[in-house]
Amino acid sequence: MQSGRYEVTLVTGPAIGPEGELIEQARAWGVPLEIIPEMRREINPLRDWRSVAAIRAFIAGRKPQIVHTHSSKAGIIGRYAARKEHVPVIVHSIHGLPFHRYEKPWNNWLYRELETRAAEHTDAIVCVADAMTAAAVDAGVAAASKFRTIYSGMDVEPFLRRDYDTGALKRHFGIRADEPVVGKVARLAPLKGYEFVIRAMQEILLHVPKAKFLFVGDGPAAVDIRRQVYGAGLQNHVIFAGLVPASLVPTYIALMDVVVHASLREGLARVIPQAMLMEKPVIAYNLDGTPEAIEDGVTGCIVPPESVHELALKAVDLLQHPAKAREMGRRGMEFARARFDARLMVEQIDALYQELMKKVQS
Repeated sequence: MQSGRYEVTLVTGPAIGPEGELIEQARAWGVPLEIIPEMRREINPLRDWRSVAAIRAFIAGRKPQIVHTHSSKAGIIGRYAARKEHVPVIVHSIHGLPFHRYEKPWNNWLYRELETRAAEHTDAIVCVADAMTAAAVDAGVAAASKFRTIYSGMDVEPFLRRDYDTGALKRHFGIRADEPVVGKVARLAPLKGYEFVIRAMQEILLHVPKAKFLFVGDGPAAVDIRRQVYGAGLQNHVIFAGLVPASLVPTYIALMDVVVHASLREGLARVIPQAMLMEKPVIAYNLDGTPEAIEDGVTGCIVPPESVHELALKAVDLLQHPAKAREMGRRGMEFARARFDARLMVEQIDALYQELMKKVQS
């Protein structure tokens, strides 16, 4: 894709599983795609080496001046291939570190080693939050001078609209006009915190018995999460919307009165600024980059990780005090609009590319 001074090609694996993908959106935008069938999320040594060979062949044929990798595994093999093919500038983005407090010690050691070795041949590492930089530097991945924080931007306009037909969606899900909605938008996967939200529901319903809970997303833990809901007898209060197209996410957030993000591992979850842009109060766990987006009690609510009672208290407070929730949403919108616009992100990445290319050419 010719975009200003860059010709961009997206190299990715196939869209597999129920968690959603952006390949069709990239095609609709006219972005050239190179799909490598062997590239998968799961570790598989044989398939991974084949992925490296395919990426090297692609790089050798195109001879790009910049390779910019994303995600942990793709970042490791992509940077290795780029180094072997002598790419002038190698950049990596950390959206969430592969080593964290909830991972096994052996895996954490291995992930740190791999990230550290890959960083030796990386010209710059972009983090979506200062917290990611601090964690990576503390782990010895690289010196702080190699890192840059660039918040993950988005097209803010769909989230700034206020004309979504939430009435039709409420009728579709059987939600009455007087029933407030607590929503969560996330993969149905381990460490996304659904178990804490489900436990908090019971306390919330004691104070707000008409509340409904809307889960938007799909993933490998879908069956287990449904089992938890039914086991707690909450099936009449929970709506599983499933995976929805990215273009419809604003409509679903518009339906929510309060947005909860209880993930235990994130860089900085995109749903937080998305909800803030839509003037929805967000309750999230105090870890990773969340405090960089939410000022507790001002632009949202922050509670301790794994907490249930505190999460429920905040949700009840916001549901029972809609004026307070609206004011929090308004302040959150102003904050997010100034920091998460894709145009700002692109400008910052462009400046980084230009800086690194000048060093190579000098």
